[in-house]
Amino acid sequence: MDAAQTYRTLAERGTTVVSIQGSEFIGHASPATDQSAAETFIETVCENHSDATHNVPAYRVHTGTDSRLLREYSNDDGEPSGSAGKPLLNVLQGQELENVVVVVTRYFGGTELGVGGLVRAYSQATTQAIDAAGTVDTVPHEEFLVTVDYDDSGTVRGTLESAGVDFDATYEEQVSFHVRLPLADGDSLRDRLQSATSGRVTID
Repeated sequence: MDAAQTYRTLAERGTTVVSIQGSEFIGHASPATDQSAAETFIETVCENHSDATHNVPAYRVHTGTDSRLLREYSNDDGEPSGSAGKPLLNVLQGQELENVVVVVTRYFGGTELGVGGLVRAYSQATTQAIDAAGTVDTVPHEEFLVTVDYDDSGTVRGTLESAGVDFDATYEEQVSFHVRLPLADGDSLRDRLQSATSGRVTID
């Protein structure tokens, strides 16, 4: 796929609570830039709900240097095989969401729901959490660090501002610019920065 092609992800974090036959299912959904961010979100939810019967996770995130490659993951966390994690992942796949992570927390209410009931409950909690978060279309982004001496920092800042990209500057012994921009624009901007500073810029 073309690097500029958009993909669908979550606009923000969202939560929901679904009560079924005494069990409480809490859906948590969040955008995630990569696998590390997804796993950190899962760990946080598990810590916040360490007393829950189950914390079932799933995610679909870009991986490697090719933003169109997806890593998909789900886990039943002790529920019957295929009754929990897979339904979460199926919802993410069905809605064609990328760079997204969900966790459904279950507090058991004393009534067995059966595999079919669990599939419906976990799917419903996931769908409602996604609805609460909202979705947005975006393009693949990349981040890189630009480091220069003070004498060239104004030139670099001007180049970044003229390109209209997001960046943060840190002034220490040298000046570092943390840049975030659409993947399709990265090579062009790196060339502009090298040209503007006659090669005196370091880009990582």
